[in-house]
Amino acid sequence: MAMNATVRSDGWSGVTDRRVLALAIGDLVAIVALIIVGQLSHDIDPLTEPLASIESMAPFLVGWLVISLLAGIYAREIATSVARAARSTTVAWIAAANVGLIIRSTPLFDGGADYPFNLVLTGTGLVVLLGWRIAYAMVVGPDT
Repeated sequence: MAMNATVRSDGWSGVTDRRVLALAIGDLVAIVALIIVGQLSHDIDPLTEPLASIESMAPFLVGWLVISLLAGIYAREIATSVARAARSTTVAWIAAANVGLIIRSTPLFDGGADYPFNLVLTGTGLVVLLGWRIAYAMVVGPDT
């Protein structure tokens, strides 16, 4: 007995889809850029102190990767809808920033952070990621 299956392809074939990959890379670039700008504003040069930069980035990149995947924000219906992208990104980034701050406060990483840092990082990260994610959803849209 042969089984017939119809495969529907709307251009979003799953995790390996180019659009999902571009979106994930854009997310990571946005977070890295945010941290580099913060470091430069505190006279830390990422080129002369690369390990310090990586140590600053790692907790937040890990937090984002874990939370964004758990939250499912790479799903087509979220990534291509401005409203859903905005809501999901907001929740995911607030959670991811907190995960990053918790990781950063462990003995695995040098230093911690004063209270204002938590607010500044969470707030500016939200603005950066929302801007990127909303722009992406507007360009890609549900009909492309």
